[in-house]
Amino acid sequence: MERISRSWQLVKASWGVLRADRELLLFPVVSGIAAFIAAAVVLLLWAGSGGLDRLDRDGLGLIDLVLLYVFYFVISTVVVFFNSALIAAANIRLEGGDPTLSEGFRIALSHLPAILGWAAIAATVGLVLQALRERGGAVGAIVSLIGGMAWGLITFLVVPILVVEGIGPVEAIKRSASLLRKTWGEQVVGNLSIGLVIGLAFIGLAVLGGIIVAALFAVADVLGILGSVALVVGLMIVGLIGAALSGIFNVALYRYAVGKDPGQFFAVETLAGAFRAK
Repeated sequence: MERISRSWQLVKASWGVLRADRELLLFPVVSGIAAFIAAAVVLLLWAGSGGLDRLDRDGLGLIDLVLLYVFYFVISTVVVFFNSALIAAANIRLEGGDPTLSEGFRIALSHLPAILGWAAIAATVGLVLQALRERGGAVGAIVSLIGGMAWGLITFLVVPILVVEGIGPVEAIKRSASLLRKTWGEQVVGNLSIGLVIGLAFIGLAVLGGIIVAALFAVADVLGILGSVALVVGLMIVGLIGAALSGIFNVALYRYAVGKDPGQFFAVETLAGAFRAK
């Protein structure tokens, strides 16, 4: 309960930044649209190359693995690029400025080579972890889980570092791990999470909305369909808000880790408790 309470404080602080710059919500909106289009194009290329026939006949072949990597890389690039633009704009706000969408995109574009490099690394690690999970049995699943958690922790500050410090992806990974050790200690685990609060909100809305939709269907099919659409839209809005809040928290935590003022919205004590000793 204490973790939920502290995470709620973090959500409120990030929400304060989002209220000051509502246009920050547009970054995850455009990111979702772009990722959907990119995924559709890659999947169509795979299907057009005879992927479905090969999958039924021989399983995944070399060309399928190449296209799978391309899929991971493209999606990673889209997500990282728009997240970089969001973080760039949020960083301007935390510095006391008034960011615009064009400023966020301009800064992200100026770091495009590093973003592409980081996307390639993230896609490679993602594929390796997936392979371990699917083909390594119980041991592989455990190694994949632990490895994924460790990788996420070590690279938590990579994107803000890429955007603010303008270094390459490999240096950014080293810098992220170094800041984590320097600020919170040698052995740490996540202690605060916006995802925890957003996840609870998502589940609560899904359960309550599901009950309401079922009741509406009992009255009339049209009402049930309208309720279902409203529920889907509501869940999408919660997801978009969560993505924006996570980006804002990410840059605030980076600013705290490097000794910069995290801004008027964030309490230093809350950021200091973002991680704890194992």
